[in-house]
Amino acid sequence: MKNRKTKWISALLVGCLLFISGCSLPGLAGSSGSTLRIGAQNFTESEIMAYMMGDIIEHYTDKKTTIVKNLGSNTVQQKAMENGDVDISATRYTGTDLTSTLGMDAEKDPKRAMEIVQKEFKKRYDYKWFDSYGFDNTYAFAVTQKMAKENNLETVSDLKKNAKNYRFGVDNIWLKKKGDGYEGFVKTYGIEFGSTFPMQIGLVYDALKNEKMDIVLAYSTDGRIKAYNLKILKDDKRFFPPYDASPVVPEKVLKENPGLDKVINRLIGKIDTEQMQELNYQVDGELKEPATVARDFLKKHNYFE
Repeated sequence: MKNRKTKWISALLVGCLLFISGCSLPGLAGSSGSTLRIGAQNFTESEIMAYMMGDIIEHYTDKKTTIVKNLGSNTVQQKAMENGDVDISATRYTGTDLTSTLGMDAEKDPKRAMEIVQKEFKKRYDYKWFDSYGFDNTYAFAVTQKMAKENNLETVSDLKKNAKNYRFGVDNIWLKKKGDGYEGFVKTYGIEFGSTFPMQIGLVYDALKNEKMDIVLAYSTDGRIKAYNLKILKDDKRFFPPYDASPVVPEKVLKENPGLDKVINRLIGKIDTEQMQELNYQVDGELKEPATVARDFLKKHNYFE
């Protein structure tokens, strides 16, 4: 009874605070003018890039920055920008925003996908979608090096010969996803695995490493790919759309902060997928703080001077 009462009082206090603050998202405060608020979604690489963005801005300008963490979805991040609760989105992905925010069909060509989101975000929201940091966090089929060698696996198409014998570990959401989900994959590649095992995305890597699975669906920038020496199979039919990562900033914020676009551009094209894997692993595998990983990376590269 005491715990239930405590929870009820806590919920009431949170509700009051939200009412007083105008029902803004938790943790979001109004801009102080000299402080830029950088939004990060609730996964490792987004936090790393948000801290990296903050550090490079503070290094080259007189602005202070603060990180708004745990924006739980792309939709939440977009609404936070529209409401003026964040000034900069640290990580936006072409494939995600094309189909969600813009409500358009997926585009398989990376260059074309980038052109579309840049044009549409400018037209619809007056936001600047910067060019990519250099990494693409897309879905990827992964196997062990041993598995690849024994079965001559280089591309996804190479799986077809023995697909009925393979145990496939995959995020349950992808199995039901329309477009670039399992149903679309079967139609595109003509491959259907002998058995599928839905599991949390974070568990697939250990399952593969420990030979509980033969193949898994991974994220291309996950640090465990490098740490576990896994092999990514080439998506030779280009089934998955590109998910190139970029920062997004309202033109209003750029106009109010002359030179900010040049500072942000110092990060553009500087981090490839393999480097992002390494940075993610430093957090998820070596348990370093995202802020520390971001700052160490910038110092190592002299803040891209």
